[in-house]
Amino acid sequence: MILIIDDDIAVRTSLSLLLKGAGNEVLTASDATEAFELVKTQKPQLVILDLNFSIDTSGIEGMELLKRIRTFNATLPVILITGWASIALAVQGMKLGANDFVNKPWDNTHLLQSVNTLLQLDAEKPLSRNRKELDKKYNFKQIIGQDPNLLAILETMGRVAATGASVLITGESGTGKELIAEAIHENSNRSAKPFVKVNLGGISSSLFESEMFGHVRGAFTDARFDRVGRFEMANKGTIFLDEIGDLEASSQVKLLRVLQDRTYEVLGSSRTKTVDTRVVCATNKNLNEMVGLGTFREDLLYRINLISIHLPALRERAADIPLLVNFFIGNMKEIYNRPALSVSASAMRWLQALPLPGNIRQLKNLVERTVLISSNDELSIDDFQSQLNLSPLKNDKVKLPGVGTMTLDQMEAEMVKQAMNFHKNRITKAAASLGITRNALYRRLEKYQIPFNETEE
Repeated sequence: MILIIDDDIAVRTSLSLLLKGAGNEVLTASDATEAFELVKTQKPQLVILDLNFSIDTSGIEGMELLKRIRTFNATLPVILITGWASIALAVQGMKLGANDFVNKPWDNTHLLQSVNTLLQLDAEKPLSRNRKELDKKYNFKQIIGQDPNLLAILETMGRVAATGASVLITGESGTGKELIAEAIHENSNRSAKPFVKVNLGGISSSLFESEMFGHVRGAFTDARFDRVGRFEMANKGTIFLDEIGDLEASSQVKLLRVLQDRTYEVLGSSRTKTVDTRVVCATNKNLNEMVGLGTFREDLLYRINLISIHLPALRERAADIPLLVNFFIGNMKEIYNRPALSVSASAMRWLQALPLPGNIRQLKNLVERTVLISSNDELSIDDFQSQLNLSPLKNDKVKLPGVGTMTLDQMEAEMVKQAMNFHKNRITKAAASLGITRNALYRRLEKYQIPFNETEE
């Protein structure tokens, strides 16, 4: 049962018809006294609360009622409904415990999606599961680990994946935020649709609109062709906005609009487009601190983190390190045709004791580099130690050319040449030693016009 609180009979009627048409039971109230009595006696599953349900437009009555509802029932889902001019008020309401806010005039599809998401999340309570039970229900095969904190995260992911809820994934670099985002998509009803990844840290404010929303030919000087934006690519699917904490202030406003209204305009066109995409964001920064400093919009933060998932650092789940190492070794047996590869017990204990500030990414890099360099089938502490000492995170004695003697492109070209020569033109090994993919290495070989004859791996 859903309770609608609004003084406008037209709004109550319109929302009632919409929600009843979607199969929900509906109650309505026009003032705070009636509404709170219904909350106590009828125990609705969800409340849709207009911030201004009298001639007073300050929102004070709505806020006071929200406080009373929260005091009576701390978990009852509440959606605030407001005009754009009241967004600051809606943000205040989120601080008081509201779950979401929807703009007037609302989009029916967006509103129903928010209602269904909150009802599902409220209905499905977490169950205590072990890894085997989770794997029977969800597709988490690429996420390695049995740490209790990780299992709790997987349980949350499984419940959230089936909804349309926006998700914010936080954690240190290298903890696997992108892998978590992909798993949420793969376990959702959007899994057959695109999963589009965007690194917001690599997009300048001048290119943001073109990159995210597309442009038409002639929109600016170099726009020779029409371009499809990332949101359009992700329509009906999921868009993963990585490094959202690096987004510049002017771009935050533009992103907020599309998340708020599900509409955008292609650069150079006045026609408004509608998009239906699930948004998953990630950052290694503390967005709450950034809000306090004024470098991240508070209303954008509340829009992207209906569900928050914080990934623990690898040092906080050291018992999972052997599982990860064995997973990496299993893959590398095939990639490098070394079926006898293994790690000694002492080396495994040594790896578990490492601080690994680069987390899973650093561990994988260390294991792969050791496999490439060592000729031993059983990898020992000495094998790993020699490569750890060469790690960029450890080596402070790297001799770089003097400032002004080489450009970055020249340095990159030289590193690519050295890697190709060292690995005798074996693309997979050269790419691994450089920390890039095969395709990325091919692009650099073409960019710097480096001749090579590819050797079989």
